[in-house]
Amino acid sequence: MSSQRLWAILLLLGVSLGVAKGWMDKDTEKKPGQTSGRFQNEQGERPDVTTGKDDYEQDGLHGPCERKYCGRGRQCIVHEETGKAECSCMDKCRPSFVPVCGSDGRFYDNHCELHRASCLQKKEIYIVHSKDCFFKGDTCTMAEYNRLKNMLLDLQAKHSNQQEVVQGNRMSHRRHVVEKMFKYLDLNADGCVGSEELAQISVRDHLEDDLLECTLQDLLRYDDYNNDGHLTLQEFYTSFQVVQLSLPEEQNTSISTVTVGLSTVLSCAIQGTLRPPIIWMRNGIVLNFLDLEDINDFGDDGSLYITKVTTIHMGNYTCHAYGYEDLYQTHVLQVNVPPVIIVYPETQAQEPGVSASLKCHADGIPDPKITWLKNGMDIMQKMSKQLLMIANGSELHIGSVRYEDTGAYTCIAKNEAGVDEDISSLFVEDSARKTLANVLWREEGLSVGNMFYVFSDDGITILQPNECEIQRHIKPTERIIASYEEMCPKGDGEAIQHCVWASAVNVREKYIYATQPVQNRVLIVDTQAQKVVQVVETDPMPVKLHYDKSHDQVWVLSWGDIHRTRPTLQVIPQASGGEEHRTTATPFERVENFFIPPTNLIITHVRFGFIFLKSEPAVHKIDLETISRIKTISLKNYSCVPVSMAYTHLGGYYFIHCEGRNSTSPQPQLLIDSVTDSIVGYNQDITGTPYVSPDGRYVVTADEHNGKIRVQTLSFQGRLQSILDLQTSLSISDVAFQPSFTEANQYCIYAASRSQTDMLFVELSTGRLDVLKNLKDPISSDDWPWSRYNRVVKDSGLFGQHLVTPSEDSLFVLNGKQNRLHCEVSDIKRGNTVVWVGEV
Repeated sequence: MSSQRLWAILLLLGVSLGVAKGWMDKDTEKKPGQTSGRFQNEQGERPDVTTGKDDYEQDGLHGPCERKYCGRGRQCIVHEETGKAECSCMDKCRPSFVPVCGSDGRFYDNHCELHRASCLQKKEIYIVHSKDCFFKGDTCTMAEYNRLKNMLLDLQAKHSNQQEVVQGNRMSHRRHVVEKMFKYLDLNADGCVGSEELAQISVRDHLEDDLLECTLQDLLRYDDYNNDGHLTLQEFYTSFQVVQLSLPEEQNTSISTVTVGLSTVLSCAIQGTLRPPIIWMRNGIVLNFLDLEDINDFGDDGSLYITKVTTIHMGNYTCHAYGYEDLYQTHVLQVNVPPVIIVYPETQAQEPGVSASLKCHADGIPDPKITWLKNGMDIMQKMSKQLLMIANGSELHIGSVRYEDTGAYTCIAKNEAGVDEDISSLFVEDSARKTLANVLWREEGLSVGNMFYVFSDDGITILQPNECEIQRHIKPTERIIASYEEMCPKGDGEAIQHCVWASAVNVREKYIYATQPVQNRVLIVDTQAQKVVQVVETDPMPVKLHYDKSHDQVWVLSWGDIHRTRPTLQVIPQASGGEEHRTTATPFERVENFFIPPTNLIITHVRFGFIFLKSEPAVHKIDLETISRIKTISLKNYSCVPVSMAYTHLGGYYFIHCEGRNSTSPQPQLLIDSVTDSIVGYNQDITGTPYVSPDGRYVVTADEHNGKIRVQTLSFQGRLQSILDLQTSLSISDVAFQPSFTEANQYCIYAASRSQTDMLFVELSTGRLDVLKNLKDPISSDDWPWSRYNRVVKDSGLFGQHLVTPSEDSLFVLNGKQNRLHCEVSDIKRGNTVVWVGEV
């Protein structure tokens, strides 16, 4: 410490309180937050007070300034023209070094300089007897501050009369000690403790050396809640946690239900006459200090306001008073969602004597109840062997249709939040009659919809799974309509012309976008014409596509080369439009992978996505509309390098599959709360790749290293719970969800192996499992460098009953309803890029 700084401190704490006492007596400092009469009237006349300086006229009589009081930092001058006395800021002060600290945090050589600065800046600056402005940058941490307060309590206990007996509990004793300490610090007994009193106590009791990093002045900095420059007894109560709070036992947990889209208020039931501010938490994250778009007003009563509630807000919220974490109330928030339904088919024509099924899928919270009307009349009373309701009403099955079964069948879904309905029409007609409905259903529906598009070495195979019938085969030599070049041109030195594909996506059942990484381009297939219609040039080696339905754009990840040395991320806007398509560059570099949550019947718009950078322990949140980075969520403290992600809108959880930076052992998944964009912690000890069911209710994690499959559910209160833990000998490559054919809102999964011929089937609601054997060897990992999914399994949507999975030289079609092999389609080599196209 320099001698000048040491001298300054001594002067501050010694001279200014001792030697300079005469000055202080004459020029008494006011308390922070108080304004003396002098200061308020410093420009007014004070006939009963004289300044320290007499101004005389030339005739020797007293001049106009003789009775003019101007206040500290000001001086009286006589106006040259009017001859009247006026006050102005002092031009300069007498040179002297009696250092003082100002309330503005600045260091002044003497009192005069401080008051002159106050005059010039036209703001109140008072003297603070503290070391703060002498030691700029020194900090008093919360841990050190707590040590200070504990030390003060101990000192006060020693000062107290040992014979005193305080009746009551520990809190009563603490209250007594704090009251005694406050009385000890309140030197002038005016009911408040100010900076000067704290400074005097500090010097008198020689506390500077004992307090280390903190000083008594930090009591003002931390616990002067109303910032008035002094501490009251109530503020001492709060600072030293002597407030007695209460929470009725029956209100420990409060359950609230709100409909999506509305607003809600959660009120904290903790009571107390001196209750500190209420702190709200969600998943262990404090909400009060976050700038959240939908949680932005806590109100004077400590209530939590959530505007435009969505399903991500469901879950547990806790409230407690500041400093009283042990006493808290839990609010369980359930978000109800009105039903949203879709029927299949919208129209069908059948001949007499055949069976017909009308299906209705409904999503909502709670689970909707489904009923059917025929031509506006309830059909529940007509249930028979001929007319059956299956899967809680999700399917209406007619065993042998008759002409009188023709009609409009209305599916109605209803729950506590609302109702929705849609119509599925059935026409029963003789095969000789060709009505409009017959033509539409038979000639268009079966010709272009409900097909698997399989991209293999030998081009594109369009497969109708019901009859295992190849509807069309687009060969590598077929010409592209727009450019008239071959779909898969032969490379230099290649003896056989074949195609190389990596990824493909369905764009609103209208187009299929498929990458050709070797050709550095994306091909667009028209599903109506069943032809390749356009080429979109991309950065070198495009390997992954994702269709963002919310913004009608296709995201393209390119590696640059096989070693991923120059990865880029591009976007194809207006992907479903009929105009010529082009890529647009994004500002993101070194992108290892990206994730965009899928949509469903309830969640129809997705606003944000995430990108991972190579070898970086972080995920970067991006705005899908502006294609810009919003924030970075660091995973460094968890040593997690993200590999993949999954998302459920129930509670708004992101599941992150991690790889360790410096360890070969599997890393547990991390959970991120999408409400706060904060890491909740580990997802238990679960490791592997997460998959989420289309409705967000099931989370299935497949660990390809140890063969474990873990199943978790999300409740309608956003609670995550484990229900199944399966150990298999399979190294899982991919997982597909199949809607249950016997229970509404339930799912089965099919899990394909990376190296074996078997496929695993699991019924999630019961845990029943089965193995489909002898599906031939999958494509080797060496022959599929584009992803770790060297054997995909692809479902056929909400209403389809078939799934497909490739082997090295063929394609297997599975019957999900009967849980068996349906057929094998031969001569399809490396058909590991598959897209389902539903009804148009």
